[in-house]
Amino acid sequence: MFESGVFTSQFWDWFIIIPTLGGILGCFALILWLGGDRPDPDKKVETMGHVWDGDLAEYNNPLPKWWLNLFYISLVSAITYLLLYPGLGSYTGLLGWTAVKQYQQEVDAAETRYGPIYARYSKEPIAELAKNPEAVQLGHRLYMTYCTICHGSDAKGMKGFPNLHDDDWLWGGKPERIEETIKNGRQANMPTAAQNGLKSEAEIKNVMNYVRSLSGAKHDKAAAAEGEKTFKRVCFVCHGMTGEGHGPAAYNAPNLTDKTWLYGGSRRLITETITNGHKGKMPAHGEFLGDAKVHLLATYVYSLSHQK
Repeated sequence: MFESGVFTSQFWDWFIIIPTLGGILGCFALILWLGGDRPDPDKKVETMGHVWDGDLAEYNNPLPKWWLNLFYISLVSAITYLLLYPGLGSYTGLLGWTAVKQYQQEVDAAETRYGPIYARYSKEPIAELAKNPEAVQLGHRLYMTYCTICHGSDAKGMKGFPNLHDDDWLWGGKPERIEETIKNGRQANMPTAAQNGLKSEAEIKNVMNYVRSLSGAKHDKAAAAEGEKTFKRVCFVCHGMTGEGHGPAAYNAPNLTDKTWLYGGSRRLITETITNGHKGKMPAHGEFLGDAKVHLLATYVYSLSHQK
């Protein structure tokens, strides 16, 4: 008896092997069947029975030999490929090729070629390196490869992803903090209304109005006055009593008194943030980029908000 895992694995192996080999052998059989013999010059060639314009007939001539040989060559090439490379279930092929192995070979080759270029700048302080056009350009290329999907090609971000051109930093904008953010990633944690003990829509609406009042946005003054009480009872833990937030040494909560909104500052979007919370995540890049590339990438990011 097969164990369930082994049986399942072998089933899927044969599920791939049988149709693949069966298809190739079927093509061989079809060509042999329909290819026909060489025409006998002394024998009249039969027609297919189709006649046009009274005297135009379709003859049943076999395919040219060179054409048939192309089919045979294609099928033999397919069999050779399946012997050399993975293609039949868990069979690894005679060459032992894998996508992971090829990827690693390409990474190693690139590291050998470009590693010394990146390493040349790794010991230089980011603040000084940001004045070096060549280093900034290298960092920009890294940014375009790894960061545009979230922060945009212009680095001005979008909803949920910060603008890297301004000087508003949730986790700190000093060179070492930027480098640390890129290397290790960040995990934000804005609790939901329920987690904060806000049970009614009225409470949420009041807090929303108070939050908008902090940055001078239009708001309901009476609702904001009630929301202030709730804010100073619940939200102050992260955002502080004045709503100015805490810097990178504490809870990394944003400053609510400016006009910079990561998820939007409209009534609807602030209400959504208070109600549902946010779990924004910045992935760690240090492990696969390495220290030298992270250093150059941090240089480029730092240069965006320190351009003269």
